[in-house]
Amino acid sequence: MAFDVHAVRAEFPILQRQVHGKPLIYLDSAASAQKPRAVIEAMTRSMEGSYANVHRGLHTLANETTDVYEAARRKAAAFINAVETEVVFTKGGTEAVNLVAAGMSARLQAGDEIVLSEMEHHANIVPWHFLRERLGVVLRWVRVTDDGALDLDHFRELLGPKTRLVALSHMSNVLGTINDAKSLARMAHEVGALVLFDGCQAIVHKPIDVKDIDADFYVFSGHKLYGPTGIGILYGKAEELAKLPPYQGGGEMIGMVSQDAITYADPPHRFEAGTPPILEAIGLGAAIDWLASQDRLAISEHEHRLYARVRERLAGLNWLKVIGDAPGKGAILSFTVEGAHAHDVAQILDRYGVAVRAGTHCAEPLMRRFGVTSSARASFALYNTEEEADAFVDALTKTQAFFA
Repeated sequence: MAFDVHAVRAEFPILQRQVHGKPLIYLDSAASAQKPRAVIEAMTRSMEGSYANVHRGLHTLANETTDVYEAARRKAAAFINAVETEVVFTKGGTEAVNLVAAGMSARLQAGDEIVLSEMEHHANIVPWHFLRERLGVVLRWVRVTDDGALDLDHFRELLGPKTRLVALSHMSNVLGTINDAKSLARMAHEVGALVLFDGCQAIVHKPIDVKDIDADFYVFSGHKLYGPTGIGILYGKAEELAKLPPYQGGGEMIGMVSQDAITYADPPHRFEAGTPPILEAIGLGAAIDWLASQDRLAISEHEHRLYARVRERLAGLNWLKVIGDAPGKGAILSFTVEGAHAHDVAQILDRYGVAVRAGTHCAEPLMRRFGVTSSARASFALYNTEEEADAFVDALTKTQAFFA
């Protein structure tokens, strides 16, 4: 069945609005995706019809809300082929990485090595710098090639007897590069290292099977997956989660508390202190249901057609520099315009109703790798159309004229 982008668009109320008197062309989904009506209604139903705190109450509303909340955990687990006890709710992908980093700190010492790459988002850099500063852990950086691919030969060189953890992006938020997670995990495991993948971008654009990848940890956020903000997922192998100490203290994460001693709950609740993001988890469950009901292959093909259409129309322009062109990359276009700052480009495009990202994209090491201080980024999603792709190219051409 052919992918019907207009039927999909009808499920996103915000896409009907205008900006500066022009139809909204939203090309910033890599930062945060818009929300389908199914997500909005699921959260509204909970607030209007059955809401209470979870796990601790015995009354009807508490039981109903707990059931829906834990159902969202099961949906997230099934979505990545995990067991529900291996799925921890966090407030986002960033907190999920921080949770692992905090837990790993008790197992690391000065001289131990963590392998990252030049394409990482700050969320998968800064928590490891904490361990460098506080424990003397050594950070090793995999180079990125000129076309934006991970340098696999260099990756192999960096792996060694001191490698304790490999933490890599599954898909770059700037380059669109999709890394071969399964092969990377295999190579890391061969030297006895654990593997964490930042899947915040990848999970939106392709099915993820954490068992097939053999990831020790896999993290993603809800708001890029057409769900709400304030919710994310940490997947961890059961045996690895069991080794991690609690990340925060409070209610729900305990077994028993006395004046003299404390015991902790088993994972995943060990890592979910206090009142969790209940409505957000329910919204994420609805987003997963909604996305799972779509033809994921058809969506991927649609997104790639849009990207290819834009690249073809922009080919050969000497005022445009595209950052990242690795084979098989996702539908993300990062670029600079000669003589113009990325912030100015984004502001002028906004006058045409086109929303793109501008700045360092929380990836300063990558910006330095490619010799730029910032870039603009257009990211294509399932609700974008060919007409919008053409309108973006036209608006970008007009924008460049301001700086010619």
